[in-house]
Amino acid sequence: MSFRPKKMRMLEWFPDAVISTRGPRSGKAIYLTFDDGPNPEHTPALLELLRRHGAKATFFLIGREAERHPELVWRIVEDGHSLGNHSYTHPRFHALSHREQWQEVQRTDTVLRGFDGRRHHRFRPPRGVFPPALALRFAFNRRNLAYWSYDTLDYQNRQPEELAARLRAQPPRAGDVMLMHDDSDCSRRMLEALLPEWKQHGFTFPALPA
Repeated sequence: MSFRPKKMRMLEWFPDAVISTRGPRSGKAIYLTFDDGPNPEHTPALLELLRRHGAKATFFLIGREAERHPELVWRIVEDGHSLGNHSYTHPRFHALSHREQWQEVQRTDTVLRGFDGRRHHRFRPPRGVFPPALALRFAFNRRNLAYWSYDTLDYQNRQPEELAARLRAQPPRAGDVMLMHDDSDCSRRMLEALLPEWKQHGFTFPALPA
């Protein structure tokens, strides 16, 4: 399976002001992003791994989980990572009204503001589903939808060694935004092997710009 399927190639044609799929292309930066946390079983070990390698990331948090585990959100912020909005309950957005979708976004922004003081956060829709009306509302409010350019497939219940081999065979490019998750140990186990290799190739790991 290609890491850059047809849908992703189509999204790359949208202006960044509407949908962003890649980070700044200067230098050799790879942007690590993690969805669905914070998770008390898996997020701490991932944060320790990132700290050891001097890597920063963007954590797209579920608002309800951030409220349940505030100590983890504080640690993410204190370690120099950035917070992203991944909705309040991670619902199926196509099953919600437009008003309910917007409430999911706003409620999570309010939760995250208590940790980093920012009024708005990059928003990544659950499962990558964004109804056109929601994209238009974001554009009208001069906000964009935060997507990704490289899907690591860490949610497919495959062995980390298999996924790491795929990443070596189809390596990320400078500016790629890597889709990963911190509600399991799969990405951490992949990155334990890959981060040293990527660093040897001159890559850096900043958080996405706010």
